[in-house]
Order: sequence, then C-alpha cells, then structure tokens
Amino acid sequence: MTEPFAPAEVIAAKRDRLELSDSQIDWFIDAYMRNVIAEEQMSAMAMAVLLNGMNRREIVRWTNAYINSGDRMDWSKLNRPTADKHSTGGVGDKITLPLAPVVAACGVSVPQLSGRGLGHTGGTLDKLESIPGWRAKLSNEEMFDVLDKCGAVICAASEHLAPADRRIYALRDVTATVESIPLISASIMSKKIAEGTKALVLDVKVGSGAFMKNVEQARELATTMVAIGNDAGVNTRALLTAMDVPLGRTAGNALEVRESLEVLAGGGPSDVVELTITLAREMLDASGAPTTADPAEVLKNGKAMDVWNAMISAQGGDINAALPTAKHTHDVLAESDGVLARLDALSVGVASWRLGAGRARKEDVVQAGAGIEWHVGFGEPVTQGQKLFTLHTDDESRLPLALEALIPGFAIGQKATDRLPLIIDRIV
Repeated sequence: MTEPFAPAEVIAAKRDRLELSDSQIDWFIDAYMRNVIAEEQMSAMAMAVLLNGMNRREIVRWTNAYINSGDRMDWSKLNRPTADKHSTGGVGDKITLPLAPVVAACGVSVPQLSGRGLGHTGGTLDKLESIPGWRAKLSNEEMFDVLDKCGAVICAASEHLAPADRRIYALRDVTATVESIPLISASIMSKKIAEGTKALVLDVKVGSGAFMKNVEQARELATTMVAIGNDAGVNTRALLTAMDVPLGRTAGNALEVRESLEVLAGGGPSDVVELTITLAREMLDASGAPTTADPAEVLKNGKAMDVWNAMISAQGGDINAALPTAKHTHDVLAESDGVLARLDALSVGVASWRLGAGRARKEDVVQAGAGIEWHVGFGEPVTQGQKLFTLHTDDESRLPLALEALIPGFAIGQKATDRLPLIIDRIV
C-alpha cells in the first residue's frame, strides 16, 4: 500500500517546531506498529517531542493513537461506579495497597492495573507478589470476576492494552527521552483511559524521590494529564503530594505489604493513613457515587480489611501465610542525640534498590524480603545509640553499596529542615 506520509517529513515537522496534524499523528503511531517506521525514526521523533514539546491537541491525539493501538476495557456490566488512582511513583509509596480496598468498602469498584518497579521507585505488583501464591496476571474474564465479587482488583495490564505505548516506552528508556511531559502524559493516560474507569485521581509526586523534582514541573504534568482525561470523558483530577521524604516507615516489597496491613488494621504511619484517606475521598467524589461511607471509618471498622482478604484470596494469595523475610539484616544506630533533621527520599530509595528490592532492568528478579525500615520518622527525637534504620537483604555483599547511598541521605540535628507539605496542591 502507498503510505500517505514520509516518516522523515513528519519527524522534520516536529524538529522544526511545527504542529503535527491529527492525521500525521494517527499515521505515525500506526505505521510504527506496522513496522513501516523504523526504531531509529521513532527515536528521532521522541527526541524532537522532548526538545520541542506538543500542544494540548497534539498530546490528546497522540494519547488516542496509543489507545487505538489495542483493546479497551468495559466495566458497564458492573452494578457499581468505577474509580482508579495512578501514582507517578516514589519511595515507600504503598498507597495503592490499602487504598483500593478502602474505596471498594465504600461502594465504588476499583479496577487497578499496576506495574513493576524500575530503578529506585517500587512497583505495586512486586510488593503484592511477596504474598505467597498471589497472581498478578489475570485474563479479562478473571479480572471482571474478582472486581465483581470483591469490589477491587489489582493486577498487571494486558499486553493488548495500549501496546504502542509499551513499545515506545521501552525505546524512550534507552534513548534518554523519558523526561518529556507530553510523552509521559500520553503514556500514563492512554493506559488509564483504555482501562475503562469512569473516574481517575492522579497522585503526582514531587521531590527528590519522585520523577518530578519541583512543584512547577509536577503542576505542568498534572494539568496536562487532567486535561487529557477530561477530554476523554474520564472525570480526572490530581493531587500534588510530597516525595522529598519517603512515605511511611518502610521501603521494599514484603516490608511495605506488612505496613499496608497495619494501615488496614486501623494503625500504621500517619502520613500513609492521611494520604490513603485523602485520595479515597477524592476517588469517591470523582466517581459520583451516592455514598455516605467514610474512608477513615472503614479503616477502623475492618471493612477495608475484609475487602483486602477477599481480593488477595481471589487472586490465589494465602492471607494466612507469613510474609517472606530477608536472610540478613543490618542496623544503623544514631551517633548523637537530637532529631532526625533530614531524611532524603532518593537516598532511601537507592539504598533499598541496592539491597535487592528493585531492579535495574525489566528482566531482573527482585528480592521479596529486601528493603529498609526506618524506626524514627522525619523530625522525631533521637537518642545516641538508638536504632535508626534496619537494612534487609538476602545478599550481605549488597550492604556496603546500600549504606553508601543511605548514610549521606539523613542527618541528626537540633531542628528538622524545611520540607514540603504532604498535600501540596489539588488540580481539577
């Protein structure tokens, strides 16, 4: 067949800061998936977009082209409204684990398609796979069945959902073109729109442990994604939340599951509880569900835990089995009195990753029990000799490099440094 455009001409248009037409965008993505456009040509386009940007119309069209490359989920047969949450990733960010059961216990279904960790940020599926027997991969029929029976499902996205994004993301990862707000927005939103949810709350992290290091970048990304979602008929809003300090008291896989169970049992770290409840209220409001249920109450009365147990069991998980623990631990003690004046999220994340909790490449295997727990929260008092951190790993040879990342990331002083508020901004 005769192609309507020449690849080099479309690349040159974006190189020269021109707007791409709808037909150019549709064709470029489709032609790439048909292997008419070569990898080096898509790499050149990604770099042109990173350097020269896209306007809102272009981003929406690029997102739609991703969506149209694969399947769309349909939850219309459920007898409850749907809502989902997406986090841009951070350290100790286990919020999805308690959040999905909380929202489901309040009467709104949560179809949560999650991913794996790469680099210093953890992956929800890696965390849940530390539960013996739990399965991440479900067929569409199994996903619907778990969602219908339990009210929530957390699983891996099908390879047929926005496959163009999957392929282009892998290319961006090796061509230094990940940091493009149009391409990040299209990547995230194509999967969430194709997922079929009717309401979406975005948790856009800000700070050293996040992809977006400053509030201005994060606000631009959040605003772009909210616009894409609303244009697609998904009621979308975003919260900018802090990731200068890691969330909770643990970073790892089984460690974070354990902490999530504490939250579902009515306890847990205050920042994890606050963010879970805040995001749950946003999801319930965005869904339009006529519910008067209070997320804070369903954490206390055990209803969220009931949903968790049903959801994990439905995916093969043994809720009575002990979570895995690492073979080796190492404690870091306080060298002086004072307060924990600084706790850098990136340092903690890199240390946890080096212990084996994360992966450097997609094919790497993670350790279920590896990670870090910190026994003192940011700004809390410390006494000399007190246990500050416990490092967990199956491989003792990993400890020196992990400590090399962790030690410069915290400080004991007389007064805590300034930090971001947990909830920075709300964008609708």
